[in-house]
Amino acid sequence: MTTQTPPAKGACCSAPSDTPAALTERCKAALAAVEPAMADQQSGLRAGLVGIPGGFFDMGTRRSTYPGDGDSPRRKVHVSPFLIAPTAVTNADFARFVAATGYRTVAEFEGWSFVFHLLLGDLGTYPISPEGLPWWRQVHGACWHAPEGPGSTTKGREDHPAVHISWYDAMAYCRWSGLSLPTEAQWERAARGGLAHRKFPWGDALMPGGAHAMNTFQGQFPHSNTAEDGYIGTAPANAYQPNGFGLYNMTGNVWEWVRDRFGPRPDPVPGKPERDPAGARSGRERVQRGGSYLCHDSYCDRYHVHSRTRNDPESSTGNMGFRVAAPLATG
Repeated sequence: MTTQTPPAKGACCSAPSDTPAALTERCKAALAAVEPAMADQQSGLRAGLVGIPGGFFDMGTRRSTYPGDGDSPRRKVHVSPFLIAPTAVTNADFARFVAATGYRTVAEFEGWSFVFHLLLGDLGTYPISPEGLPWWRQVHGACWHAPEGPGSTTKGREDHPAVHISWYDAMAYCRWSGLSLPTEAQWERAARGGLAHRKFPWGDALMPGGAHAMNTFQGQFPHSNTAEDGYIGTAPANAYQPNGFGLYNMTGNVWEWVRDRFGPRPDPVPGKPERDPAGARSGRERVQRGGSYLCHDSYCDRYHVHSRTRNDPESSTGNMGFRVAAPLATG
């Protein structure tokens, strides 16, 4: 399968500090130890979310570019009304969470993460790559607050999405904030912005009106990025124009974790739409949506509203982030 994401943290590159099973248990323990924020703080965070109307929509695509991704065939889905963040969680957002809880991400306690090679200096300093993915380099010290490793910082990028975030890290933020990750169906309903059968949140044109509308890779992947869209790495979380629901960067910029497991899904039943589907019942990997600043049609054509990929929940890279959601309050 053509993909951008390297293998799981506990199974790649060099001797990990934990076995995969031990790493999973450590992640679960760190998640359970997070103390939720005070109710008034959680209410303030919830107040920043955007309401998405419930209803039926066609989820997925007629024919998948990568059949193994499972984004086809289309299926009729009904989702209940819900709330979702207008942007991915930013560095400033994540910093407030860490200051309140002392939480350490998987990349921090493992001691390393993956960084795209064009964002690094002398590549001889970072010789280790996952097999078959030489553009990813293992960088000791890379994490959310040092995205390119020691000496790098998020200063000046406070409004960019937090990256090097594992699924467990995203869930820890959710536990603190009283929010949740969206389900995959919620995410796609929101990403489409009210449009049906379109490739992008704004329609079918890659560059509407000849202008870049999202942060992806231009040039010859992976050797040179011309940055015609303005960015080589991440863009601000509110860059470009929002979609019809007022949401930013639902495609491109960073892959966004959702709640669902990646695994077999039931075949669509004609005349019987799924209602609030929660994903596969089993499977270790978790789903990611939306593509990233590394998407390019010659390599990983996954910057569409229906596109999906997956990774182990402990994994982190410099293009993994998340946004939060919540059920609509009732009563």
